Amino acid sequence: MLGTRSSQSRPVSVIEANEGQWTSYERAEDFPSTVTLPKGFIRMRDGIELAYTVTLPANDSGQPVPGEKYPAILIQTSYNKAAGAFVPAIGGADPFMVKRGYATVVVDVRGTGNSQGVWDAFGEKEQGDYSEVVDWVIAQPWSNQTVGVYGVSYLGISAILTAAQNHPAVKAAFPIVPIGDGYRDIVFTGGQVNPTFIPLWMGLVTGLGVVPFDALQTDPARGLELVVSHLLNGVVQFQVPTILKALLGESETAFDGEFWKTRSPLEQADNIKVPTFIVGGLRDLFQRSEPMWFEQLKDQTTAKLLIGPWTHIESAGIPSDGLPRDGVPTLQQIQLMWFDQYLKGMDVDADKLPNVTQYVLGHEKYVTASDWPHPRVQATEFYLRGDKSLKQKPAEAMEASSVILQAPLFGLCSPSTNQWTAGALGLLPIPCNTEDTFNQIPSANFRTPVLTEDLYINGPIAADIWITTTGRQAALSVRVSSHDPATGRSKSISNGLLTASHRAVDDTKSRFMNGLRIQPWHPFTKEAVLPVQPGEPMLLPVEIFSTAAVIPKGHQLQVSINSSNLPQGLQPVPQLLGGLVGAISILNSVEHRSKIVLPVVPTSALMQ
Repeated sequence: MLGTRSSQSRPVSVIEANEGQWTSYERAEDFPSTVTLPKGFIRMRDGIELAYTVTLPANDSGQPVPGEKYPAILIQTSYNKAAGAFVPAIGGADPFMVKRGYATVVVDVRGTGNSQGVWDAFGEKEQGDYSEVVDWVIAQPWSNQTVGVYGVSYLGISAILTAAQNHPAVKAAFPIVPIGDGYRDIVFTGGQVNPTFIPLWMGLVTGLGVVPFDALQTDPARGLELVVSHLLNGVVQFQVPTILKALLGESETAFDGEFWKTRSPLEQADNIKVPTFIVGGLRDLFQRSEPMWFEQLKDQTTAKLLIGPWTHIESAGIPSDGLPRDGVPTLQQIQLMWFDQYLKGMDVDADKLPNVTQYVLGHEKYVTASDWPHPRVQATEFYLRGDKSLKQKPAEAMEASSVILQAPLFGLCSPSTNQWTAGALGLLPIPCNTEDTFNQIPSANFRTPVLTEDLYINGPIAADIWITTTGRQAALSVRVSSHDPATGRSKSISNGLLTASHRAVDDTKSRFMNGLRIQPWHPFTKEAVLPVQPGEPMLLPVEIFSTAAVIPKGHQLQVSINSSNLPQGLQPVPQLLGGLVGAISILNSVEHRSKIVLPVVPTSALMQ
């Protein structure tokens, strides 16, 4: 009967792999259809019940095949699995994978969708549920006791946190755009709370979770109980209180500590031993940590990294991820290859895929490398000079300072608005989504001479900026762009943000490259806060998120400095009031040499 043969006997097409090169991978369907079993609930250790949906391969009649057992793809979502039926990226089964012999289990995490409990965004109770869910999966009669964890965004984060628990049944992970460091990646970048994505995200979870579609249809009384519970939890216990505490600067959330350590999966990276494929985006919310995931995992398991030109929603294929391109297949094909090798045990050379594949802005192509940071990278200094130039030679005397106004509203018309709304505004034809031209008007802009050859940068960037302020608080937004002198237009490459009182650096955790600090690590604790005195010179070491870009010859490298980048961060009220009115002077002298440190790679690496 059709549907009873194993995938080992089905036609497989693999172009013979050369180590470190992309290969094309195709496999015919094993089953002609899929079937969704009756929905149900999994009881946790504390009596809370989590809602689940199981989708299995099916025969021509759309019925489960008797006696067949499958590896399972586990997806754990906060966005209501019922909504995933319409938008699979937020929690739905993919028929492409199911028809190729994979069961798919989708679970609403506690306090969301059709599940009971209180949602606390990757808190200890939620993480405690993950292994129990795996236990339930492998106990099912259709399970071959092998599980792969998968998902986009929240679903990818829950996947990688599940992998970190080392359940023996979990054999592989495929997280797409997972967070690494909850505090530094997005929620409090540079010590400033994100005022765009975080409220939108919490509102999305609350809005989707407040309507438990499945429960209302099957058990209206239970559904109504969940509606009331989820609303009360959001208003009283987590969502609204968390946002208010952050804005008011209360210590539990406004400073780094146990709250954020629990919600920072990179803290558990050492525990991950299963083969893991990380997908990231150059415009993603978690742009900072995605390459760091590969760096953390590469020496302890088989790890691969793919970074596209994507915003957060583009990584989920909304409206498109642009693949296949430059030899890189679709994410769906890569996922199949990964799970076929590590869940089904098929020898399809997934381990021979390139270690690192990055889209390079300006080059506008995907480029592979054996490692991240790039093996040929060298930290290179460019100094900010009084004539608004960027030069590799530092100032040898006192030079003119550059003055910028302190205000919290800059950056609204910039690519940051698109990035920190997860790419939602990028769906509108607004020039600000791609160009930094308008945002540079109120900034202090420093530019290299017109380049006579391409400049390739790949990795994290540091800006060491000396300032004085007339206020009791200050902040810097430092943006790196490619400027076209022929048109006067600039395209943003990456951005960094730092509040002056959080300028303390722990060099034992910072990244150094050929003797230069290129990724400062700030403690962001209450104890590490430093005073800001009007008129007193301060060095602000600003971390600029990792990127890969070419500034082409004929263009200029541009560094634009402003006092805020509202889409990315807003200072909590106490700090904001201290620097609401004032001016910042950017210093350029022998004693106070402001500079940017770039990760420069030979352009010949682009051809490899």
